[in-house]
Amino acid sequence: MPPDTQRQGDVAGEAAHFRALESLYAAAPINRLFASRLEIPAAGVARIHFDLDERHFHAGGAVHGTSYFKMLDDAAFYACNSLVTDRFLLTTAFNLLFTRPLPAGRVVAEGRWISGKRRVFVADARLIDAEGEEAARGTGTFMRSQIPLAGLPGYARS
Repeated sequence: MPPDTQRQGDVAGEAAHFRALESLYAAAPINRLFASRLEIPAAGVARIHFDLDERHFHAGGAVHGTSYFKMLDDAAFYACNSLVTDRFLLTTAFNLLFTRPLPAGRVVAEGRWISGKRRVFVADARLIDAEGEEAARGTGTFMRSQIPLAGLPGYARS
């Protein structure tokens, strides 16, 4: 196969994997609780757009830390799984830093792969509020599982 044709096939395969991961995210039962949408614009990068409201609040009137964790973990996870086409990754550790409370509104979780390409992957993520301010950041470690992506409901490559 000529190099240009092979590269076009690689790009098409990569894009199909990204779209399949986006479908997998949308199909996850937990995401029925969150108005959100995943986009994977490039290998090692994931953005998730969340709409948060009072249902996500703690008693003090701001978004509860469980929502911070979910948003950061998902963004870092999908940044890493965008690099893995055969297996589902699992979170093995996650550290987060809360820098400001989040009110109701739009939040973007941005994840970026940092290192690892075989068994263990590391990624950073940050939450950006509607005013463009960072509200939290985190770092996660993810490991290949024995779960094939192709067998998961929602992961459909076209």
